[in-house]
Amino acid sequence: MLKTFSITDIGKRRKLNQDYIYTSEMPIGNLPNVFIVADGMGGHKAGDYASKYTVETICSQIEQSFEKNPVIILEKAIAQANSHIRKKATEDAAFDGMGTTVVVATCFGKYLKVANVGDSRLYIINDRITQITKDHSLVAEMVRMGGIDQETARNHPDKNIITRAVGASDTVEIDFFDVELNEGDIILMCSDGLTNMLEDEEIRMILNGQRDIVEKAQELVKAANNNGGQDNISVILIEPFADHIGMEIRND
Repeated sequence: MLKTFSITDIGKRRKLNQDYIYTSEMPIGNLPNVFIVADGMGGHKAGDYASKYTVETICSQIEQSFEKNPVIILEKAIAQANSHIRKKATEDAAFDGMGTTVVVATCFGKYLKVANVGDSRLYIINDRITQITKDHSLVAEMVRMGGIDQETARNHPDKNIITRAVGASDTVEIDFFDVELNEGDIILMCSDGLTNMLEDEEIRMILNGQRDIVEKAQELVKAANNNGGQDNISVILIEPFADHIGMEIRND
């Protein structure tokens, strides 16, 4: 059975938490479980509205869907969220230009289906750490093209510029990933408030250094804050082959 824990923290520099997370270990519509991290962007209220409204729309669309294929379910749900965000932005000037990243995952036994837009991430951690999603950001594109290396990318002045977001254009391009899970795997979903503060190997060491899933998540947030906490920090941890425990903490 799944064991999960999620936490979102405002960090040390921001006055508002524009991240929004959602977890359900129980079925929603035709999906056996749903996990979502969204990192909003925009003006004072626009970013947190975009992330919250996107997650709520995705969940509502999943629940109403008659589709059986999880990729089609998620694709339609995210597209609908994109349309809603675009419509809201045209109706109210305060919401103009808002958008959000989103990474969604659902576990089917030993298989994980993932949908991603933006630079929030999903990792698989065991004796090593593997980033499953690909960042849709200007700096990530530069790395993929061979223009800069990973170390330069971490401190690049344009590292916060993303190339895809829910709400950014009339259509949204979504990446999908299939992952086969193994005993001992930990699934980490997070916003860039974590990954901009911690190297991948630091994340792996923290996760492998704590016995309890709650401590693992809390230590990640603590370490990100200790390293500067320059953005909101959101973490969802999933142990796909563990006993069933579900909890959520929100620290705003």
